[in-house]
Amino acid sequence: MTRETIPAVGIDLGTTFSAVAKLDERGLPLTLVNAEGDHLTPSVVLFDGDDVIVGKEALKAIAVEAPRVAECSKRDVGHRAFHKTLQGKKYPPEVIEAFILDKLRRDAQLQIGPFSKVVITVPAYFDEVRRKATQDAGYMAGFEVLDIINEPTAAAVAFGFQQGYLNEEGSTSEPQHVLVYDLGGGTFDVTVMEIRGTEFIALATDGDVRLGGYDWDQRLVDIAAESFLRRHKFDPREDPIAAGKLWRECEDAKRTLSVRSKAAVACDHKGCSARIEITRRQFEEATLDLLDRTRFTTAQSLKAAGLDWSDIDRLLLVGGSIRMPMVHAMLRQLSGKEPDASVAADEAVALGASLHAGLILAQRQGNPPTFTIKNVNSHSLGVVGVDPLTGRRRNGTLIPRNTPLPVTAKRTFKTRKENQRSILVEIVEGESPSADDCTRIGKCSVRRLPENMPAQSPVDVLFHYEPNGRLKVRVIVPGADRQIATEIVRENSLAKEHLDGWRKFICGLEPTEYR
Repeated sequence: MTRETIPAVGIDLGTTFSAVAKLDERGLPLTLVNAEGDHLTPSVVLFDGDDVIVGKEALKAIAVEAPRVAECSKRDVGHRAFHKTLQGKKYPPEVIEAFILDKLRRDAQLQIGPFSKVVITVPAYFDEVRRKATQDAGYMAGFEVLDIINEPTAAAVAFGFQQGYLNEEGSTSEPQHVLVYDLGGGTFDVTVMEIRGTEFIALATDGDVRLGGYDWDQRLVDIAAESFLRRHKFDPREDPIAAGKLWRECEDAKRTLSVRSKAAVACDHKGCSARIEITRRQFEEATLDLLDRTRFTTAQSLKAAGLDWSDIDRLLLVGGSIRMPMVHAMLRQLSGKEPDASVAADEAVALGASLHAGLILAQRQGNPPTFTIKNVNSHSLGVVGVDPLTGRRRNGTLIPRNTPLPVTAKRTFKTRKENQRSILVEIVEGESPSADDCTRIGKCSVRRLPENMPAQSPVDVLFHYEPNGRLKVRVIVPGADRQIATEIVRENSLAKEHLDGWRKFICGLEPTEYR
């Protein structure tokens, strides 16, 4: 495949469903179908002996083989292991994500031929650890990840394309303020963006990586299970198979309640059967606290952007869970505006990612960019210090959240003793002044400092936050003739040899250079 024919491919790696999109010969984004003929692939993995099955068949298996099924692995990304043991093994969550990506790659190749370069989306509220793990998943699935892009930003780009803003003749004459409300299967994001001509500028972002349609499903499971328990004195949630069947029933019931005022859920457990009727009002009352969490986050994002609702031109809805009527009603009441669901809720993120992939590939060929994206960081970045008065570990913030990216910040450390040859820098993300309440990204050991440095000698540590939310670190010793390269050691990240091993196992590809 020649350089000119490399396809521009974007992947929405979702919690519950994933999608792949590409640009066609005219530069139009389109969603590809999978091997089953669907635009969406369930992000579910079944471990069946030596076989690993991804997608629709794995989703069906939840009802009968739940202990061997991995679902919602995206929620565990950034942790050392997936929350469930599968066939006696503990898998890193990014490995499960890699199995999903491999399925997407193989299916897409049936239509567009072999390819490796992709843009993968992540929730805007993903921290640096989760972003690195997502890139690792892409590597293990055989991809060269050109970039990772925030899901609400990708949706805004898809919206901009749909509105004609990416064309010179269709670009906006006046800045447009768009609030993207993205409620997916497992994560929630809000991003306030300014579209200025062909510039997409993020002003503020916020979210919750453990809030999504899955939580609404679980509330329905609880309503049905408690009704069954009152009738038959048995709790179906205590049996994995019964709980799996009930979850599938409740997932369907949630969709029904988006178009009807009531839905029926069938439940079978220990020889007892029940048909449980749930009304939309019951469902909305049981999930009001979940909806309120999105309301609060939305209001906070608008405040962080320094805007009022009167400044917002579009309230753009994205994600499969925005189909619930309660979401539209809450946003109308909160904003006084009619929510805009004009972009494809399930496909917009992948479409936007493919447009971003096309932009990167065109720039690599020396072509001028057709649009630009400017992001902000979703979490404050800091280093751990010790309060000399209390002895407590404190978070010294270097880069506050919602800072425009890219950005470089400097922190000067002092050596404690004469001829000190190393220092240790511990990096955290979060808003709390207490380091123990923040997310630990990792640590940097700066070794081989110049010899014979006196005590209290300055050492400058520079943090470079990239537009995709990834972090690079370098060290400068004032007066020395060299910079010291250093790598962040992440506690929960897989070592290169493990990434290479999984890459070989999952997609049969040999190791390649990777950082």
